Amino acid sequence: MKITLKAARVNAGLTQLEVAKKLRKNKQTIVNWEMGRSLPDVANFTALCSLYGADGNEIFLPKLSAKCGLNRGGKRD
Repeated sequence: MKITLKAARVNAGLTQLEVAKKLRKNKQTIVNWEMGRSLPDVANFTALCSLYGADGNEIFLPKLSAKCGLNRGGKRD
């Protein structure tokens, strides 16, 4: 069974801010990865797996949201 990036982070007892600091990213980057607005590259995904103590095959990466950059009315921000 696969778990989400957020679930893996929570299971590891880490906050988004803690992960961001450890990976030298800003918090919004972590938020975007968890929400499927963007995806980590291979190096960052490997670092996340290590940080979370999880195998990469256990983590479900969301598809990039079709609504990226769209507001609730369906128009681009």
